[in-house]
Amino acid sequence: MKKIKRTNQLLIFILVFASPVFAGGSNSDPISWTLLLMTLLGGLSLFLYGMGKMSEGMKKAAGNRMRSILSALTNNRVIGLSVGAFVTTVIQSSSATTVMLVSFVQAGLMTFTQTLGVILGADIGTTVTAQLIAFKLTDYALLMIAIGFGLTIFAKKDTQKHFGEALLGFGILFFGMKLMSDAMKPLQNYQPFIHVLYELENPMIGLLVGTLFTAIIQSSAAFTGIVIVFAQQGLITLEAGIPLILGANIGTCITAGLASIGTSREAKRVALAHVLFKIGGVVLFIFWIPAFADIIRWISPAADGSGMGTLTGATPRQIANAHTLFNVSLAFLFLPFTSLFMKSIYRILPQKAEETVLKPATWHIDESSISTPTLAINLARTEISRIVKIIGRMLEAVIHPFIEKESRQDLYYPQLSLVEGIKMREERIDFLEEKVSHFLIKITRQELSDDDANEAFAMMSVAKDLESIGDIIDKTIIPLIAKKQVLTEDFSKQGKEEIIAFHIKVSKQISRINEAISTFDIEKASNVMAKEAKYTTLESEYRIKHLKRVREELTESVSTHEIHMELMDLLKQINVYTASIAKTIVEMAPH
Repeated sequence: MKKIKRTNQLLIFILVFASPVFAGGSNSDPISWTLLLMTLLGGLSLFLYGMGKMSEGMKKAAGNRMRSILSALTNNRVIGLSVGAFVTTVIQSSSATTVMLVSFVQAGLMTFTQTLGVILGADIGTTVTAQLIAFKLTDYALLMIAIGFGLTIFAKKDTQKHFGEALLGFGILFFGMKLMSDAMKPLQNYQPFIHVLYELENPMIGLLVGTLFTAIIQSSAAFTGIVIVFAQQGLITLEAGIPLILGANIGTCITAGLASIGTSREAKRVALAHVLFKIGGVVLFIFWIPAFADIIRWISPAADGSGMGTLTGATPRQIANAHTLFNVSLAFLFLPFTSLFMKSIYRILPQKAEETVLKPATWHIDESSISTPTLAINLARTEISRIVKIIGRMLEAVIHPFIEKESRQDLYYPQLSLVEGIKMREERIDFLEEKVSHFLIKITRQELSDDDANEAFAMMSVAKDLESIGDIIDKTIIPLIAKKQVLTEDFSKQGKEEIIAFHIKVSKQISRINEAISTFDIEKASNVMAKEAKYTTLESEYRIKHLKRVREELTESVSTHEIHMELMDLLKQINVYTASIAKTIVEMAPH
């Protein structure tokens, strides 16, 4: 019902803004600036809203498939280019593609070098919308809205609903174009406005205007669509349109630049690569715009030769083709030199020595990604994978005081003792669990597919189980260290070997869980569940052997009995939690 109510409100909004346009009025009438401004702003609002709605629907329909395609990339730059173009064509957001790339680089699933080809491909993918806008589909806008609305309300399958949402957005986009186009008709003969538009043929002015407007609306595809609308009314020439779309390509980098503030160095490199590619391409094209325009006219000639018919008929398609040719040329010009670009970026942002910053902080989750739930969930999953790695280090460290007499410093932070390092990581886990859970809760407030909703709730459960493992290590195993140190006797030789062996097996379970989470490997998760049962049986066998030694009054076993039994039991509890996490992963797999 909530969705129906929102859609009804949207349709009312459309009719309110449409009424002035359909009320009539000819080009010979005096210009009503109030009506023109209201209709233009209303059309622009619908245009941008429709583009966002279309993108949202396509992203939902694509779901986890886009994530899987990107994560399966190889080192082949051409494949990276193709995948980047395909993914961005589907989700219609190069920024969203960049967010995925950053998360995979930080998770270690991709290298920074691999992302360069994908970034170039993403730039090609963003041109598809402009090509679609150049088709004169405004007469079918209401039909697309009606069909899309019907699918979102009456379709039974989520995929059909999401396709309907995308089609609804596409229809609203074209309806907004019609409103803007009709609003600007009176301006065709208004000389002051025409004079201002002719000034845009100055490349530097056009470049600046395109950059600023795209930075404001944060969508190069949307701004290119607006330029095409101007061209459909014969208000701008191809020579004026090209600098505008070149500026749009620079303006779209601002979003990535702002998003990279406060992120890791690798994330900054991805954003910087995007900026350098765009600026480098504009520099190559800006000085030969007349020749570029002639090439575009040759590729897409006018049907009727000259005059206003050429401007309104051929120019919109030519601008869309210029946008496409620019980005395709950019991709194939720079693709062979990605290694050179990588070296240049590393010189600008060199690798820093590992900082020993102990203050807890998130590395992957990004509030700006919440509007793209599938990507946001992926970032949360990457952050959870980081929690598993932290727990692995805690578990690796905590066994040493039980099997060694010498005290140790933390392996990664030598300024801390071993126990201080464990406690520092426990604080970090508590912090990350809280941040990830709040982040996932915000995601669940969005419109989600069933698979995304299941994964979001499952990730909350996984994060809680991981925090519980951290608590076991910090709050129950750590206190045992002090008890062990006051004893005069050590574990028996056999007892120590059993503890070490069982600890190794539990540690392997943590490693398997990390692989299952980071790669969404259901087979690996099932293996964890199978191992849990096997290791529980093994722990029982070790307990019987230990009790047998106690009955035989072996001095070491009697003295260390309480600590031995409790330590083994706590390791068993960790083993049980790994199985619980694995079961959650298996259950959240799409069916």
